[in-house]
Amino acid sequence: MTTAVVLLSGGLDSATALAVAKDRGHACHALTFRYGQRHSVELEAAARVTAALGVVEHRFVDVDLRAMGGSALTDDAIEVPRPNEVGAEGSEIPVTYVPARNTIFLSYALGYAEVVGARDIVIGVNSLDYSGYPDCRPVFVEAFERLANLATKAGVEGDRFHVRAPLIQMTKAEIIRLGASLGVDYAMTHSCYDPAPVGGACGACDSCSLRRRGFEAAGLPDPTLYA
Repeated sequence: MTTAVVLLSGGLDSATALAVAKDRGHACHALTFRYGQRHSVELEAAARVTAALGVVEHRFVDVDLRAMGGSALTDDAIEVPRPNEVGAEGSEIPVTYVPARNTIFLSYALGYAEVVGARDIVIGVNSLDYSGYPDCRPVFVEAFERLANLATKAGVEGDRFHVRAPLIQMTKAEIIRLGASLGVDYAMTHSCYDPAPVGGACGACDSCSLRRRGFEAAGLPDPTLYA
């Protein structure tokens, strides 16, 4: 059995990616970040997912991205947009993009992988049904894998790292069907960017819209608790 480090936010995609990694025979170490996100309720979802699916270890790491700001997810002065209230989502990169977030998270995962002897890093990014983030594209994943093998002791000694993005070419509906086939209970997950104080999803942000449409297209009931 090979060892993998899985980036786990507590959302639908990362929960599915963890299920895929386990189905492929990996012993998984999950890594979740407290980065100052306004939707910190996802941290509780991440704990639920690992308890249900099982991992070797689940680590929470504190990274203060609020110190930089620049995103509606880490700066309270920037409102989370509600595409459902103003029309269709635009084509520009939205203000919910967190500068360099996946680069930072993958860097931590790379260090953790080298320590625990993992050579596979799994991330649930998706380049089809997504919000237009530049760090969710195949070219980014490929570039980071090259970096990983240039920047580490293991890499330069020939023990190569692989960044796995098993969902990257799938629609949200395909992701949901895959996860359901692997036993993922999506009621455990959280996707909303701007939840109510008690944790209910807003139902109007970009992430809620993508999630809801995904369940509709998949022909499966949406278990999301809306505020």
